[in-house]
Amino acid sequence: MAHAGGRPTKFRAEYVEQVYRLCLLGLTDAELATSFDVEEQTINNWKIDHPEFFESIKKGREIADSEVVEKLLHRAKGYSHPEDKIFLHEGQPVIVPTTKHYPPDTAAAFIWLKNRQSSKWRDKQEIEHTGNVPIRVTFTRQE
Repeated sequence: MAHAGGRPTKFRAEYVEQVYRLCLLGLTDAELATSFDVEEQTINNWKIDHPEFFESIKKGREIADSEVVEKLLHRAKGYSHPEDKIFLHEGQPVIVPTTKHYPPDTAAAFIWLKNRQSSKWRDKQEIEHTGNVPIRVTFTRQE
């Protein structure tokens, strides 16, 4: 899209690939603005004026988020992976393949549940305090 007027844009076509890579690292819009030496509003303008820039941001963040989710789920459920142990036997190194086990991590499980089912797993319960409780007053005559 053509620039509407005012100061010439700093946007360059190569920013599409750069912003993708920066979003893979988890940068926020404010951090992107710092990286490109512009204001955050400029990043927002570029998202509108350059749809390929916006799509690149979304794609990079989606991939980064999915990788974090995968690792968080591994920690929440516990996992195993191959690992080599190295020992010295009669002065010679010996490599012994083993399997390292990590137990489920309750903190990771709680984070997962809070984000996937927030209504069931939030830290605090919300209680309405509107003061709209009906009050009934009864007067009786004494004899």
